[in-house]
Amino acid sequence: MEGALTARDRVGIQDFVLLDETTEVAVISNLKKRFSKDLIYTYIGTLIVSVNPYKDLDIYSKKQMDVYMGVNFFELPPHIYALADNAYHTMLTEFNNHFILISGESGAGKTEASKKILQYYAVSCPSTTLMNTVRDKMLMSNPVLEAFGNAKTLKNDNSSRFGKYMDIQFDSQGDAVGGHILNYLLEKSRVVHQNHGERNFHVFYQLVEGGSDDLLTQLGLERDVQHYYYLTQGECAIVSSINDKNDWKSVKNALQVIEFDETNTNHLFRVVASVLHLGNVHFDPDSKGHALLKNNTELNWVSDLLGVDANSLKEGLTFRKIEAKTEQVLTPFTIDHAIYVRDALAKAIYGQTFTWLVNRINESMENKFCTQKTEIFALFVVSFEQFCINYCNEKLQQLFIQLTLKAEQEEYEAEGIEWEPVQFFNNKIICDLVEEKHRGIISILDEECLRPGDATDLTFLERLEEKMGNHPHFVTHKLADKMTRKTLERGDFRLLHYAGEVTYCVVGFLDKNNDLLYRNITNVATQFKNSLQKLTEMLMAKEAWYIRCLKSNESKQPGQFDEALIRHQVKYLGLMEHLRVRRAGFAYRRKYEDFLKRYKPLCPATWPHWRGIPADGVELLVQHLGYLPDEYKMGRTKIFIRHPRTLYATEDAYEKCKHDLASKLQAKYKGYKVKGEFKKQKEAATKIETCWRGAQARKEKEKRAWAVKVIKKFIKAYINRGEAKSTDNSEYLAFVRQSYLNRLKNNLPKTVLDKTTWLTPPAVLTEASEILRKLHYRLMVRKYVRGIPPQKKAQLQMKVVTSAIFKGKKESYPPSIPQPFLDTRISEFQIKQLHTLLDLGSVFLQYSVPVIKYDRNGFKPRPRQLILTKTAAHLVEEAKIKRAKIEFGLFAGISVSNLSDGIIVIHITCEDPKQKGDLIIQCDHLYEFLTKLSIIANKQDAIKVVQGSIKLEIQSGKESAVDFTTGQEAMVYKAKNGHLMVVSKNK
Repeated sequence: MEGALTARDRVGIQDFVLLDETTEVAVISNLKKRFSKDLIYTYIGTLIVSVNPYKDLDIYSKKQMDVYMGVNFFELPPHIYALADNAYHTMLTEFNNHFILISGESGAGKTEASKKILQYYAVSCPSTTLMNTVRDKMLMSNPVLEAFGNAKTLKNDNSSRFGKYMDIQFDSQGDAVGGHILNYLLEKSRVVHQNHGERNFHVFYQLVEGGSDDLLTQLGLERDVQHYYYLTQGECAIVSSINDKNDWKSVKNALQVIEFDETNTNHLFRVVASVLHLGNVHFDPDSKGHALLKNNTELNWVSDLLGVDANSLKEGLTFRKIEAKTEQVLTPFTIDHAIYVRDALAKAIYGQTFTWLVNRINESMENKFCTQKTEIFALFVVSFEQFCINYCNEKLQQLFIQLTLKAEQEEYEAEGIEWEPVQFFNNKIICDLVEEKHRGIISILDEECLRPGDATDLTFLERLEEKMGNHPHFVTHKLADKMTRKTLERGDFRLLHYAGEVTYCVVGFLDKNNDLLYRNITNVATQFKNSLQKLTEMLMAKEAWYIRCLKSNESKQPGQFDEALIRHQVKYLGLMEHLRVRRAGFAYRRKYEDFLKRYKPLCPATWPHWRGIPADGVELLVQHLGYLPDEYKMGRTKIFIRHPRTLYATEDAYEKCKHDLASKLQAKYKGYKVKGEFKKQKEAATKIETCWRGAQARKEKEKRAWAVKVIKKFIKAYINRGEAKSTDNSEYLAFVRQSYLNRLKNNLPKTVLDKTTWLTPPAVLTEASEILRKLHYRLMVRKYVRGIPPQKKAQLQMKVVTSAIFKGKKESYPPSIPQPFLDTRISEFQIKQLHTLLDLGSVFLQYSVPVIKYDRNGFKPRPRQLILTKTAAHLVEEAKIKRAKIEFGLFAGISVSNLSDGIIVIHITCEDPKQKGDLIIQCDHLYEFLTKLSIIANKQDAIKVVQGSIKLEIQSGKESAVDFTTGQEAMVYKAKNGHLMVVSKNK
């Protein structure tokens, strides 16, 4: 319970005693908060308040029963199982009798609460053959009693219409050995009359709807409830929430379990059927207005089913017999009197049958041996008269307060704590008003029923006004003031009960007090008072446990919480009075051992173990927590805490401390666990290591022995390695070959150009190594060639031509090798312009490159575009739209120097004296141009690399030369000797 305080803002307080404020508003607010979370049970000390949720909750399973077995009352959340279990175990421990009082309005869940308790005991008590038999009979008595004693009302489809008091008898070992049921105040008036929207007792409908065809034929019944007058007055014979056919099967089965033989069962159903037939007996008036029975069909069925003479029965229903000495006088009834007698007979038959049924159930459950202890369930329900109900409630409230005060005072006295008087409303004045001898309402009612003369309900009211006109809790229309008189009819009287004012109409009081046949007039109210007095005396001798059942709403809808209705029931059931008594002085009390066990972590002196007396440990603990002297008291075995806020502060501190402790404990446990695991692992590792070392040592020994043999053989083979292959050196030679081939496999040349990394072979593999080398290089070449794309292949083919011409001849050749060759060195736009300028038509330009042309006379440099087609070379001057065309057939040769310059001399065959001579150009892409030219014009053999100077023919018969040298800077100029001087930069 203490642990749940941390969630008090969300789900409310589990025990009303721990509320900060004990006001009605706080109580209802706490109930509402818990109800919204489907928490229907709340404590007031050991009393349980139960709010009907009107839906199934998963809190009554076998698993839930196991959780609550043998557990301290406040250790788990509130539950009806907790109360049942603690009542049972307290009975065994203290060896005395206990009772559980279940109270509440119709529809609040009292019947269901009693079922849950019985089901819990059926599971939790020791299982023996006798116990199982008693358990089954107790459980199965419920459907039988509900069938004969429950009915549908406006507020409840299964409302108990009688009071039930049940004993469960246990022996000293806690085994159930017997049981007993006491019934009282059966609402017999329901047999003959039902209000609109209500039904008669269930058994009538179950018999008609569920009985077999043969049974109905034997009983003279039809399978139609509308056929019977006693079943149709409420106009709701068929109810969707009630399955009469299935309930009939349950009742039949239950009768077998509680040992009803076939004969008794048949007699029981015959009596039930006789009541239905009796209700259909119809009276007609004769000429004088007296009652006549013209149709005897229903009467004959009644006489046959009850085994009585039909004529005698007919006479009893239509005549009143008056005995005068030796003579008998028969006075005929009017129709109203005959109907009254018929209904009185029906009520008497059903009432006696119900009493007989309860007695038979008791005989079935009777303990044939001895009874050591008894646990009692008292179930008080709405009776047939509100006056009797409210009187019963007043007596129960009086008993309730007396027992609660008694229990509190006894606990304070036992613990040595001074008792502080509690202010509460004492309803003894109201109980006396009803039950006091010669002066109470019941006594006056009995007197009025028995006195000679014409006694009526109004004369009874007049007697009340005479006897108790000055009573502060009694008022009538005659006695009231002007304002109050407006709220009262002339035939009403009003009582100020504990739960509030109730107005009663006196009409029918006398008739209902004389609730039997004319020959046997009995005062029912007095009987009820006497039985209630005996019950009260019996309960005062036992230890009390309480269950207060509340309806959450009138419409029986799940999830609805009617605050006004709850407030009325809280007052009606005296919950505030009980709470005030329980809160008298100290709100919380716990045994020292339990208090210390929970809160000892909050004090260093008590944590982790307190070795001394528990009371001393608690004293140290509360002092450490800073409790003020007036906030607590130390009893003999318990600590008493005055205010809930003190407990809240303690619980909040514990909740904070709990997390710190959990972290520390977790760390300690992890360390302990890891240490133990490490120790196990270390031991395992040592064992594994020992085994492993032994295995390894044995393997090593075998390996060394093998190695010695191999080494010996190897040395011998090595000595004979130069000889022809034999058994002595064959393995060695094979090893040499394999070793070489493995090394060669991992060290093969990666490129075709790698000619130096081939491993040197041993003598026996020289020839094989050479063959492998050639194969490998061929394979690399093949792979390389196959992997070359067409464009790159063309490049390489041109580079091969370039290499053939210039390799080892011209200085600038090696750096040019990586440079790719292009198809043109001018822009696409320039190509289009030149194509148009040269008027080439469909002729394809093979190559184009910008060059510098040196004049034949004076060697003046001029920029030109050099264009190659398939047949000729075109030297174009763009600025003047001027060109010179040289057919490839006129090329006599091409000369270049061996230096790094870009000068090219194209020798031209001069057939005409006027024809211009050799052409001198300078090209930055010398190798690319000459390679392209040699391929296009097929002039590979015409290109010469010359050292020193190149002679050229300027014109037919006129010669000059181009001289080549090196210097600091590259330059081209006309020398003094008239030659063209080309200077290449030194390397």
